[in-house]
Amino acid sequence: MDDQTTKNRGRMTARRKSRAGRQTQTARVPAGGSHHAASIGRVARRIRDELGLTLANVAQQAHISPGMLSRLETGRVSPSLETIVALAEVLGIRPALLLQDIGSPEEAAQHTPAGQGLEVVRRGTRRGHAYQLLAAPRGPRKEFEPFFVTLTDKSEVFPGFQHSGTEFIYILSGEMRYRHGRESYLLKEGDSLTFRGDIAHGPERLVKMPIRMLSIIIYASGASA
Repeated sequence: MDDQTTKNRGRMTARRKSRAGRQTQTARVPAGGSHHAASIGRVARRIRDELGLTLANVAQQAHISPGMLSRLETGRVSPSLETIVALAEVLGIRPALLLQDIGSPEEAAQHTPAGQGLEVVRRGTRRGHAYQLLAAPRGPRKEFEPFFVTLTDKSEVFPGFQHSGTEFIYILSGEMRYRHGRESYLLKEGDSLTFRGDIAHGPERLVKMPIRMLSIIIYASGASA
């Protein structure tokens, strides 16, 4: 066997390995689509939109092409475990959150045991606010999002949150001064407050910590998931 033949066989082997490597990243979904792939893509798209991240930016950080991420979000390809883990890391969530809809009918109840809400990244996270998502919306549109929020002495005040929908908060423990627009409210254990989310709002002064509260955001006609 001459050197040229050896080189040619080496190139063919390298090409086969390269193709095999790419196939482990994603698998094409059969005609008609896959419910599982669509569920994963739908959740990934919703979280990406909530965080204000572009498709190109997430794709770059997850080391996949924008076209591949677009096909993943629309359920045209089924991601590998490695891709799911990479996407979850970029989105700041646990991989399980991307798989939450798989194997469960849309009408099924969602039971979240105490302390097992999914930790998610939101605008307040970088200011020391801890969020646990207590239930995840299913289907193409989300109607509400319930959060268990914790503020400690390491948390920062930030009366500048804005989002769509109506928000309801209920104070489970602690005390704080909460601003909504031009109004400021002293909220104690057992107090609640309902307000428009598109008006600037948030904790203005933390009085007694830790502060634990239930926050439910309700979307009028359902937001795209």
